Amino acid sequence: MVLHRIGAALLAAALSATVVPVCEAQYATDWIANTYGTNATRVGNVARSMWVAPEGVIYTSSMWDENEGGVAIYQNGQSLGSIGGHGDFQGGAITGNATSLFVAMQYNASYGSGTVGRYSRGSGTRELLINVSADTTGKLADVVTGLATSGSLLYASDFPGNRVRVFTTEGVWQRDIGVSAPGALAVDAAGNLWVAQKSAGAVLEFSPGGQLLNTVQLAASARPSSLDFDSQTSQLMIGDSGPDMNIKLYNVAGAPYATGTFGVRGGYLDTTTGAKGQAGDKRFMRVAGIGKDSAGNLYVLNNPWGGSWDLGRNGGTDIQAYDGTGTLRWKLQSVNFEGNAAPDPATDGALFYGGMNVYSGTAGGTFVANTIDPVTYPSDPRINLNDSQRGEHFAQLASVGGQRILVAAGQNPDTFYFFHFNASSGYIAIPDYALPGSAFGTTAPVRNGFCLDGRGDLWVGLDKSNVISHYPLTGFDASGKPHWGAAITAPIPGTIARLTRILYLPESDTMILAGEDAGVTDWTAVGTRVEVYHGWLAGNRSTPNPVINLTSANPKSIAAAGNYLFVGYVHTVPNIDAFNLTTGAIDTTFVDSSPSAVYVGNDVDSMYGVRAYRRSTGEFVVTRDNYNGASVVVYRWTPAAASMSAATAAATVSPFTAK
Repeated sequence: MVLHRIGAALLAAALSATVVPVCEAQYATDWIANTYGTNATRVGNVARSMWVAPEGVIYTSSMWDENEGGVAIYQNGQSLGSIGGHGDFQGGAITGNATSLFVAMQYNASYGSGTVGRYSRGSGTRELLINVSADTTGKLADVVTGLATSGSLLYASDFPGNRVRVFTTEGVWQRDIGVSAPGALAVDAAGNLWVAQKSAGAVLEFSPGGQLLNTVQLAASARPSSLDFDSQTSQLMIGDSGPDMNIKLYNVAGAPYATGTFGVRGGYLDTTTGAKGQAGDKRFMRVAGIGKDSAGNLYVLNNPWGGSWDLGRNGGTDIQAYDGTGTLRWKLQSVNFEGNAAPDPATDGALFYGGMNVYSGTAGGTFVANTIDPVTYPSDPRINLNDSQRGEHFAQLASVGGQRILVAAGQNPDTFYFFHFNASSGYIAIPDYALPGSAFGTTAPVRNGFCLDGRGDLWVGLDKSNVISHYPLTGFDASGKPHWGAAITAPIPGTIARLTRILYLPESDTMILAGEDAGVTDWTAVGTRVEVYHGWLAGNRSTPNPVINLTSANPKSIAAAGNYLFVGYVHTVPNIDAFNLTTGAIDTTFVDSSPSAVYVGNDVDSMYGVRAYRRSTGEFVVTRDNYNGASVVVYRWTPAAASMSAATAAATVSPFTAK
């Protein structure tokens, strides 16, 4: 971590002959949700497919990565760079050979969708475009769903065309093999082609000439999502994203037969080797890619659950490397893209909850859990690809009487989803309600601010209502599901031209309202005026003190804790300003501009990307979305006043007893 000195508060106090040393206010810059914290070394965003070269070089493909090419390259747990542009690839399929990579391309206005690009492994340049599908208009779904090479041949699954197309590696079409809804591909030592039919739970074997030879029918609930042929053992490896969430092994030297599995059956949802939802070795989620190198090491691309209609945002990248004995060698993780991390009050800020994942620790942190259970709750809005939001990766969290409440929403949301937890479900967040929705008696979108406060109450600005709606938490049922009472409304103060954000601190009865200037119509922006009302529920609804004028350009996200308001900006700087709620002044600014320091990205491009919590020690934990680094930045700060208070306590309470 990098320490920044922002001033000194000198204090000398004596008890007997004891002298207290100088205390300084300081903050530390840290990060979680990515193995590495610099831009050059970080793990890439949302890898959705993987190919492993014999020498152990790993190539993954992503639909979108803000700061590098969409094909990321790794070896021995380190990044080797990337290929292409950050939005070049579709992400759903990649393969290679000794000299080239073949990657499904994202829709492009010049050549549409359904194409495969051939790239030089040596130079990283694109050498060829191969048109695979007649569907050239697909933008939000995979068209090419599988790729494999064998000798001089390239195989490509044309999902809407219900066929596997065979080309030379120079792009010359050879023949088509009719297959309904083809997906992942692999070619065995005899040149036979294996084709996964994900939704049918089956894997088909075809001869080199295209004749159907065998069908491996898995359980009806199985979802074969990745394939690889292990030439050392003559086994076909089938990555299952169904309820088993493991790798199934089949001997295919003759008629295929099952030989075993790799990974905990049930994966991260298993309750015999960990809590439900808990991440860990062999506790897989979506097995999106499998590959082995010539040394016998197995690499598993394991995607935490989470969905979005643009395919560029899901639960993240999790690559696990195992040796020939099945022992974990290393992990590479990038388990957040455009999302936040709310410090957990129940653990005094030791855990962090995103909209889908749970993290802990420092210097990259630990990926603790994925909170989605697609088996028990297949209608969870966080995996609903038809949702209009770009993924519910942004969390607000409260802990009341030992019960956690999670609210998840998108990047610039006007809809919020509610979840609860209980002991039997472990880390799984159980879906409850939506706002707007029938549980809250409204269909109006939330366009004027939303806050889940520390006591579980809701403060909501419904569009065109001209009021602040307060929904008091009335309790929890036996399963831990929260309930709220009817809205209590209060008029929006006339001094706020257009209300955009609401923050309420129940411990001090402080209401913070932010708004835009008259005539500004962007409801996703904070605005320039912040009014602080001390004693809001006590009756002060007309006299803000202080009024904070935000003079830095483009404030985008705000959060509050203790006696501070934290403000992040978009399209300008990555800084977070800490405003004193008593004086209205900026007491400090969090920024890290050192080239060797933690990479903090460009800005905060989300309405609720900044979260804040004041720990019992007086330390503030402030987090911010870092979509540039596919991580979450964490600032840990103890203000000078808190430092002096701690020093005073140390000076006045002696650890020694007088004799």
